[in-house]
Amino acid sequence: MPERTPQPSLPKKSPKNLQKTLVVKIGTSSLTRPDTGHLALATIGRLVETLCQLQRQGHQVILVSSGAVGVGCARLGIVQRPKTIALKQAVAAVGQGRLMRVYDDFFSELTQPIAQVLLTRSDLAQRSRYVNSYRTFRQLMQLGVIPIVNENDTVAIDELKFGDNDTLSALVASLVGADYLFLLTDVDQLYSADPRQDPEAQPISRVHHIDQLTAKVGDAGSSWGPGGMSTKIEAARIATAAGTHTVITQGQTPENLLKILAGEPIGTLFEAIKARSTARKRWIAGNLIPAGRVYLDEGATAAIRSSGKSLLPAGITEVEGEFGEQDAVLVCDRHGKEIARGLVNYRDEDLRKICGHRSAEISSLLGYEGTETVIHRDNLVLKTPTGEESLI
Repeated sequence: MPERTPQPSLPKKSPKNLQKTLVVKIGTSSLTRPDTGHLALATIGRLVETLCQLQRQGHQVILVSSGAVGVGCARLGIVQRPKTIALKQAVAAVGQGRLMRVYDDFFSELTQPIAQVLLTRSDLAQRSRYVNSYRTFRQLMQLGVIPIVNENDTVAIDELKFGDNDTLSALVASLVGADYLFLLTDVDQLYSADPRQDPEAQPISRVHHIDQLTAKVGDAGSSWGPGGMSTKIEAARIATAAGTHTVITQGQTPENLLKILAGEPIGTLFEAIKARSTARKRWIAGNLIPAGRVYLDEGATAAIRSSGKSLLPAGITEVEGEFGEQDAVLVCDRHGKEIARGLVNYRDEDLRKICGHRSAEISSLLGYEGTETVIHRDNLVLKTPTGEESLI
């Protein structure tokens, strides 16, 4: 069971290792007033001051900000969150400009340069664009600029959306190899149940194994934002698997970030997995949308789980879905449980012809000389028993 008392502090930092890469995500519920959807300017002011102070301390800071749809609705006099994609995209286009203007006004008062970065899922799913995004973030931070990130709602299509900015912030943290991801929300920390509905809900201060929490958390978000606590748990799963400590804390008091980094026990800390995977494997694990599944026999399952071997066609019993070469697929045991995911070397129709056969038979079955592995170990990310990605 997760620990509830006493409250722990973040891992201690040595003097030589004080400068960190920080991703801070603030949600719509913290940025706007719940009754009107208008921006909570006092909160934004405190947030900006805190981020500038972190920047002056030598940290590299990225802000992931929600709020474009809510601000757009307020600007256009729309009283409910849009239901249709077209209206949401139009409203987001109106609100994003206004939101960035407000941020620029606040940051300019403190002479802090900022940059707008709008991303879609396809920007991180395609390897070349993923690498270019990484280089852009790194260059901005080297220039002393704070990037302000949001999903590019105006052009994102439903099947290539992040879904919520909690997920977006976790993928950005994975992309840049952040040390910490801070999820600022409308509660002070994670609880065993919703404290607004259950008076016996207990605070959870530290999470060692995230799988213990998934069945205990509801989905409710604010009326202006799509996220809830469950999306923050999933974001923490992505970030911690990439080696990033994740903290859930109160968004209306952003100055607490300074206290948390100084070691004060505030919020809920999700501990990062110690072994940080390679950038390529983080990309495979967190950013690609699987296009199909392959099912393995017991021998192949054991070989991948215990030895981290490449996947050969002989161990595949079934192929599901339509995909091409170098698409992402889920690798499942014979019961359908995901054990890994990776980039496949064959399109689905060719893989169906060679599954269950030895690698030496590939050329005669396909009529061309194919690679002996279906998924090479360098392109394979293993799921551990706790559901976390593991370098193999």
